[in-house]
Amino acid sequence: MDVALASSKACSSISYTFTPFSRSSSVLACSGSNPDQRRRTVIFGSSLALASSLLASNQQRFPVESAIALEQLKEEKLEEEEERNVNLFQKTSPSVVYIEDIELPKTSSDESNVEDNAKIEGTGSGFVWDKLGHIVTNYHVIAKLATDQSGLQRCKVSLVDAMGTRFTKDGKIVGLDPDNDLAVLKIETEGRELKPVALGTSSDLRVGQSCFAIGNPYGYENTLTIGVVSGLGREIPSPNGKSIREAIQTDADINSGNSGGPLLDSYGHTIGVNTATFTRKGTGMSSGVNFAIPIDTVVRTVPYLIVYGTAYRDRF
Repeated sequence: MDVALASSKACSSISYTFTPFSRSSSVLACSGSNPDQRRRTVIFGSSLALASSLLASNQQRFPVESAIALEQLKEEKLEEEEERNVNLFQKTSPSVVYIEDIELPKTSSDESNVEDNAKIEGTGSGFVWDKLGHIVTNYHVIAKLATDQSGLQRCKVSLVDAMGTRFTKDGKIVGLDPDNDLAVLKIETEGRELKPVALGTSSDLRVGQSCFAIGNPYGYENTLTIGVVSGLGREIPSPNGKSIREAIQTDADINSGNSGGPLLDSYGHTIGVNTATFTRKGTGMSSGVNFAIPIDTVVRTVPYLIVYGTAYRDRF
């Protein structure tokens, strides 16, 4: 009875570590019938107890270390994503221009200061199309200049050259396509090297992929907003009441002043021209439902605007 009891107490602490042994050998080892066996058992038992305590300690420490490692991994991933965003902006923002729609005063005693007294009627965005100084923007951004009968409307284009030097020039209208809300301006480069956008394609876009908008909302130059492609194949109204088909829907913020700026993919390729947003009634705030003209439409249209001044369909 005593042996059995002693066996049950002594062996209970090592029952899980002695599973290969039989019940009789366990009783014999604990009863002390062989001193050498007993000494080996006690030593082995002590080692197992130490190992068990270390294992328990590791089990408590490993989850903490794993959580720390996971948090560090998240931070590294976030830093990598932020670095990509920074690099994309630095690479593409020199191709984005700031457009001011201004009206000269009707009369001025000092002709040399006539532009100093000009009234800024609106601002917008655009982007460098080529190194010759052609600028693509929305028609509605320069609509007043396009329909001006007084000769008092002007369009100022501010941008940086390839060396990072900012300069401002008058934008002259080259071509107009109100149906697609597109326009092409021309500025004098005066030997400056410009950085055109990298053109992408809108034919293989997928809902959910990241996109980036760069423009000048409310006059704040070089503003970056980030979102995703929310929808494809949308139909939105053009300035002349017709429909722009295959528009890109995005939740990247597009506000007043963003119009005409580029919508970019993760590689910095232009996939659209930011043009419209739904606003909350009475607030003027973006609802998160924003639209861009697909770049495939722009690529088909702009060359005709540069050469002929009108879209291909308007030539006949």
